[in-house]
Amino acid sequence: MPSRVLVMGLPGAGKTTLCEAVVKLLGDKVEYFNADIVREKYNDWDFTPEGRQRQAKRMKKLADEAISNGKHAICDFVCPTPEYRRIFSPDVLVWVDTINEGRFADTNLLFTPPTGYTLRVTEQNAEVWKYAVEAVVEPYHWNNKAPTVQMLGRWQPWHDGHQALFEEAIAKTGQVLIMVRDVQGTDEKNPFDFYDVEERIVKKLRPVYNGRFRILLMPNITNIVYGRDVGYKIEEIDLPDHIKEISATKIRQQMGI
Repeated sequence: MPSRVLVMGLPGAGKTTLCEAVVKLLGDKVEYFNADIVREKYNDWDFTPEGRQRQAKRMKKLADEAISNGKHAICDFVCPTPEYRRIFSPDVLVWVDTINEGRFADTNLLFTPPTGYTLRVTEQNAEVWKYAVEAVVEPYHWNNKAPTVQMLGRWQPWHDGHQALFEEAIAKTGQVLIMVRDVQGTDEKNPFDFYDVEERIVKKLRPVYNGRFRILLMPNITNIVYGRDVGYKIEEIDLPDHIKEISATKIRQQMGI
């Protein structure tokens, strides 16, 4: 069912960058309304309480028109107080909470953080958080026939280096198959069984990437071979040195394992 989506937060928090990434991801399933573009269209730059109330009503009307056409309406504006949020009446509220102060002193004084929200975005990284917004607006459904990146490893345990690799991988195709080698107990470097590994990966990925990854138990694969061109490529992703230096061995030692 189409939703009225409010993406709100202080000026400069990254709302527009995030919305543009979400719109690109969801395509013709959504209509997008940016506050500045709407104000420019109506030549209404009144930021008094009356002007802000008028803008909230205007954004709701535009959203309702989009919904009547079967589209999700993504509305990107500060919407600084509970009153204006009640006027807009979102089905989904995304709070972009990435800065403590915005560009305008009067808005900072007026701004009241929401006490209830669907999703709270805590960093200015649209290419990551667009998937979390998608998950609460139009959940992604795995498609076996879609281009997919495969990650094969021990993941003993899953750590920030693996997370960085995953983020590079999902940017390539939008869905990732994580293959877990069955290595528990083969030596001291592999203390975790598949279910421990799976639980850690799911806990880390599901809040943002729900539906866009799958986890599969595999034999202890040690060699990958191919003959002629088979329609896929094997590539190394060159991560920054500080990511490469993350050590699963050190993490296991810190865990007392």
